[in-house]
Amino acid sequence: MSLVLDFTGKVVAVTGGGRGVGRGVVEAFLDAGAEVEFCGRTEPDSIPEREGRTARFTAVDVRDAAQNQAWIDGIVARHGRLDVLVNNVGGSPFGRFEVGSPRYFQAITEINFLSAAVAMRSAFEPLRAAGGSVINITSISARRPSPGTAMYGAAKAALESLTRSLAVEWAPEVRVNAVSSGLVASESGADHYGSPEQYAAVAGTIPRGRMASPAELGAVCVMLASPFSAHVTGAVVPVDGGGEWPAFLSHTPNADIVQQADRAHTTGGTTS
Repeated sequence: MSLVLDFTGKVVAVTGGGRGVGRGVVEAFLDAGAEVEFCGRTEPDSIPEREGRTARFTAVDVRDAAQNQAWIDGIVARHGRLDVLVNNVGGSPFGRFEVGSPRYFQAITEINFLSAAVAMRSAFEPLRAAGGSVINITSISARRPSPGTAMYGAAKAALESLTRSLAVEWAPEVRVNAVSSGLVASESGADHYGSPEQYAAVAGTIPRGRMASPAELGAVCVMLASPFSAHVTGAVVPVDGGGEWPAFLSHTPNADIVQQADRAHTTGGTTS
């Protein structure tokens, strides 16, 4: 087996690839030589391209099963195959659980969990034909309390559970993994954190002292889809700079900073 990160001739589909982590994933696969298609609610101002290959955008409401299926079918019709599906769409406003409406609960579940489930179902047959893989973008919020974004954390936990289950159910034909994102430096940067000083304070809550870049999340996705990870399935790979400082350490950030980091993570840090 040749261990190379060359995706020439491979076709990759990314949900929510217009900005943030999704944009980083699109560009990483383009850099690796893939043909990339991505979707979102609105077309971004610029479309990534590399060496004559331009990513293709399609307007899709990923919560809609028919639109999801039509998007996948269109990709296969254009390219004759689908090798990788990256489910990146997600996010949540910050607010107390008890004031959320049933419709709000449904919307958060649809965007952060059901959209990925529907996309995976739509893509199963072409992925199986190609011996391909799925990569779900989840969150550190799936494995620790997320006050203020409780439904978001629960939906991402559900997506991690589905990842593990489908890795077994679809083996050995389709690999299914997840990338668990910590805080990510998005395009709007300090706007999400109030000021450059607050941005630095939030970054200081991370053991490595900084937030991830979208490109770093994209690189891990490429690795998981590549021959380097040929026997990896059902994994949830954290890309979070070490997570968070334990509360008993003297340099633990104060509660206000931690709360602001949570707000930024679910509303701007990893959404697409």
